[in-house]
Amino acid sequence: MIVLGIETSCDETGVGVVRLADDGGVRLLANEVASSVDEHARFGGVVPEVASRAHLQAMVPAVRRALATAGVTGRDVEAVAVTAGPGLTGALLVGVAAAKAYAAAWDVPLYGVNHLAAHVAVDTLQHGPLPPALALLVSGGHSSLLDVPDLAGPVTPLGATIDDAAGEAFDKVARLLGLPFPGGPHIDRVARDGDPAAIAFPRGLTGPRDAPFDFSFSGLKTAVARHVEALERAGTPVPVADVAASFQEAVVDVLTAKAVRAARERGMETLLLGGGVAANSRLRALAEERCAAAGILLRLPRPALCTDNGAMVAALGAHLVAAGAKPSPADLPADSALPVTEVLVG
Repeated sequence: MIVLGIETSCDETGVGVVRLADDGGVRLLANEVASSVDEHARFGGVVPEVASRAHLQAMVPAVRRALATAGVTGRDVEAVAVTAGPGLTGALLVGVAAAKAYAAAWDVPLYGVNHLAAHVAVDTLQHGPLPPALALLVSGGHSSLLDVPDLAGPVTPLGATIDDAAGEAFDKVARLLGLPFPGGPHIDRVARDGDPAAIAFPRGLTGPRDAPFDFSFSGLKTAVARHVEALERAGTPVPVADVAASFQEAVVDVLTAKAVRAARERGMETLLLGGGVAANSRLRALAEERCAAAGILLRLPRPALCTDNGAMVAALGAHLVAAGAKPSPADLPADSALPVTEVLVG
């Protein structure tokens, strides 16, 4: 079975094509991504209306490229999956409308899926079937710890950010340091020349009375801002590499420590890392180090599969088909606040 997936939750127009084998295995055939990040860079962040218009322009060409790369035609597609939420409302609507149109034209079932659950499912394209796992999802809009017994659900949230997501903090700190948008890749690059122990930035929600699996990065962002402002008032050059490295270390320290603790306390033998921030080199290295020390199997998708893409949506759609899930209705809505517990919109 050929499954086509469409992702438009933020600023990437992603179209993926996968093949679902008779034994339930899923193989990636195509993963086309058209990003509008350059159009948002001058604003220092994603502009929803700009993202929506970019999706409209990129959708049909991206679908054509994906089908051509996969070596199939629309007549070969037997199911269409699409991100129904969470995300930017206007951006989601473009993807959902396109998916409905393709599903109707090809007379195939439609599956509206959860963006966060898709970030978990994408790992199966690289590492095969996923056992029950703890998932740490970190991106520009989300920082979540999830108990995932099965890709078809149900998913149990264990913790999440109470303010800024990790990726959002990276973008804001990058702006403070004069680095381009999006901030994550640039901080990762600059931090390699810095000292992660140069500045003792705070680790949010790590006290004995704090929620053990929730995250908070707003205070860290403020601490970085005050440090930079103090240096500028004193006329002292800002050591950008040291600030970037120390900030990054504070973020990944908390993320990995809480994830490993959650896995240990719940008796989980597998930890999966996903989302755009999972492409960060220091996060990947520290997660590998701490999981190895704790005897936990770490599953890390390659960086290209961590950022938003259509392949992850197609992968989750294929797993739902294999599980015998009922397709979504023809009037499938886009839900910007879709809870992570809802893997498939019925």
